[in-house]
Amino acid sequence: MTHDLEIQRQRLIESLRREGISDERVLSAMASIPRELFLDMSQYRMAYEDRALSIGLGQTISQPLIVATMTQALQLRGNERILEIGTGSGYQTAILARLAFYVYSVERIQQLAYLAAKRLMKLDLANVSLYVGDGTIGWPDQAPYDRILVTAAAPVVPEQLFMQLVPWGQMVIPVGSHTHQELLVVHRAPWGPEKRSLGGCVFVPLVGSEGWYE
Repeated sequence: MTHDLEIQRQRLIESLRREGISDERVLSAMASIPRELFLDMSQYRMAYEDRALSIGLGQTISQPLIVATMTQALQLRGNERILEIGTGSGYQTAILARLAFYVYSVERIQQLAYLAAKRLMKLDLANVSLYVGDGTIGWPDQAPYDRILVTAAAPVVPEQLFMQLVPWGQMVIPVGSHTHQELLVVHRAPWGPEKRSLGGCVFVPLVGSEGWYE
């Protein structure tokens, strides 16, 4: 089973290259992280299919292409402090931890945060801190951040998250309705937010005081 999963992981990496993921650091990080570790054992055979999968409690582990696209858009060089909103399974967190100096991750569902922490410990990732709370207001005590990655869909860019970026820092966030969003890259320019779209997407809703009601 382990050998088969490794082969499937390499095939997925090749598929991501064909889809336009060109950042070799991102591809290397994804090749080094066993996605099956972040899934229930009954889903192992689907671990390297390029699709989102349920992790329970109404949440999902994102499609690998979306994970790669969002991570590549952050343009990480290795010295960044990152705020991740929506720890979920911990899979995206693990990839960020391979690529950045430190990752601060906020998850509103305590059970998911606990499971994610156990998985991250198995990978010996010491540059991650988890916090259970309202992700829409970020983690002010640790701000500012060079990058912010939001893994759930907001109706608008949350002001408190935007203000926790360093000048010229950037955020990747899906913004739109419950059923369809645009994946935005938002820079904190001196004159205000500069936005560009990476295309359409569908994420679970970002619940909180600056997001959607539960």
